[in-house]
Amino acid sequence: MSKGLRAIGLIGWVLWSLCSAPTAVAMQQVDPEVRLIELGITLPSPPKPVANYVNGVQTGNLIFLAGKGPKRADGTEMRGKLGRDLTIEEGYEGARLTAINQLAVLKDMLGDLNRVVRVVKVLGMVNSDPDFVEQPAVINGFSDLIVSVFGERGKHARAAVGMASLPRGQAVEIEMIVEVRE
Repeated sequence: MSKGLRAIGLIGWVLWSLCSAPTAVAMQQVDPEVRLIELGITLPSPPKPVANYVNGVQTGNLIFLAGKGPKRADGTEMRGKLGRDLTIEEGYEGARLTAINQLAVLKDMLGDLNRVVRVVKVLGMVNSDPDFVEQPAVINGFSDLIVSVFGERGKHARAAVGMASLPRGQAVEIEMIVEVRE
């Protein structure tokens, strides 16, 4: 292939890459504050830490959110083991509730969820019966809501793992790392 054809091929690839890759502008199009209203979600007061730790720590442009669980507005928690006490659907709802609690912490820390550049990483822990293997289906409740709220900015790397037990017997515990701007 001649140098001229290779150059044209390279230019074409660059143009295709620029047009097909999500840009910073495209990633900013979803307003998470508006999306919460559209979804009918009112964020609760952020759950208080239950031991000697804080809800989140910011270092540079990253916020590391401590693990939260499925605490309802009335203060009760979804408890039980997936595969024994709870169905996948119930676990999914628990993970979704946990996402709402994490968003409440994030909103409290940032003041405006539009400061989120990207949800980077999620670690989902599922209180699992030893034979339960559908942890990803449960943690999808968290991921689906985060992507619904933030759009492309909400797409994240993730681990969904089973645990022999979780604090107070809660069904799930999920932590999150978020990139933010000033």
